[in-house]
Amino acid sequence: MAGLIQNFDTSDRLRGMAHGMIPGGAHTYAKGDDQYPVLSPGFIVNGYGCHVWDVDGNGYIEYGMGNRAVGLGHAYRHVLDAVARQLEFGCNFTRPSHIEVECAATFLEMVPTADMVKFCKDGSDATSGAVRLARAVTGRDLIARCADHPFFSTDDWFIGTTEMHSGIPQAVRDLTLGFRYDDLDDARNLFARHPGAIAALILEASRGDDPAPGYLEGLKDLCHRNGALLIFDEMITGLRWARGGGQEYYRVQPDLSCFGKALGNGFAISALAGRRDYMELGGIRQSEHPRVFLLSTTHGAETHAMAAAIATMHVYAQEPVIEHLRSQGLRLKTGLDEVIARHGLERHVTVAGHPACLTYATRDRAEKPSQAFRTLLLQETIRRGVLAPSLVVSYTHGDDEIDQTIEAFDGALGIYRRALEHGVERFLVGRPSAVVFRRYNAPHAPAPDEKKAQSA
Repeated sequence: MAGLIQNFDTSDRLRGMAHGMIPGGAHTYAKGDDQYPVLSPGFIVNGYGCHVWDVDGNGYIEYGMGNRAVGLGHAYRHVLDAVARQLEFGCNFTRPSHIEVECAATFLEMVPTADMVKFCKDGSDATSGAVRLARAVTGRDLIARCADHPFFSTDDWFIGTTEMHSGIPQAVRDLTLGFRYDDLDDARNLFARHPGAIAALILEASRGDDPAPGYLEGLKDLCHRNGALLIFDEMITGLRWARGGGQEYYRVQPDLSCFGKALGNGFAISALAGRRDYMELGGIRQSEHPRVFLLSTTHGAETHAMAAAIATMHVYAQEPVIEHLRSQGLRLKTGLDEVIARHGLERHVTVAGHPACLTYATRDRAEKPSQAFRTLLLQETIRRGVLAPSLVVSYTHGDDEIDQTIEAFDGALGIYRRALEHGVERFLVGRPSAVVFRRYNAPHAPAPDEKKAQSA
């Protein structure tokens, strides 16, 4: 195992401290220890481009990219310079800053299907704002979310539909329905079961594969014929499928849309955008309808975050970012498919999704989805200097990084092959990772030194 990363001593020491002070040990469930192998970096110190370094000095090529929030690359100079210049003048004032107008104008140029925009800090605020606005527009209570898409908000209207619904009243949970993606009949039946009661349907335009021809157009028509709004969650598709997201890529205009993640290249900014007649309900110029309390946050218009967003949008407008994400994603998938085939693992490991947002799936000897094998693959790629909970490329992923990643997966898949033959427990150190949305935690999570394995 010479040359493989094995030292996580500082991370392990900090883990204990973190769990004693922070519920879950992290501020984002997807970044928690239960999502990663025991042998993994617990804490990152810095990042540059597509590389990050942990507290033990280990370096990695990274593919999580801040849960897809970093599209250009860590510490991207053009964005950092814009932020630094803005911070010289302060970041939060009693009245709006002029940069709010500039940021809105830049955003609406990027998303011409929207008439107005309001900024906030995270995607949950934006989607929940869209839900509230849709209810106000329609006077209806029910919201339908795509049940095939994993996450929309930390707020009760969505979390109540997951396994982690503790603390959410049943009355609130009953207000959110589900529908299947790419299935117009399912949505049609939903409206039939709840006539005149559904305020909006919310979904991502795509999670990877393109929808069937006419699906998004048909869904919009179905919503409007039933008096409901269509909401696109563009957190991932925005600035990846196209600058303007899935609505630009698929040429379907939603009533409301929500952007975030890559919008600020890692800085905290998100946006709710949509039709003027709807968005104005949250303003102070209309007087015909009841007012909607729409996205009022102390830090929603921090000037340095808006500077980051403006700079990011300028880079996307002036450079071939979207094209690069696609080409590098295709290069990565092609290479990984080749090494998967070389190891004879086509029925056990698959890479899928949009080139700019790839994911991988792992299966056990019986060809059933396996968290243990996912954890093993993640463990072994980490050991080889690749941190890849997903396979999300950035503008700074070059050919060399892609080739090194393919090489790392080649070595990791050799261990995967042996684990299929001899048992995953012989090669995985500690417990498997877990799914985020689970009703209960395991009774006990082994410490890093409680179990040893025969990783080669």
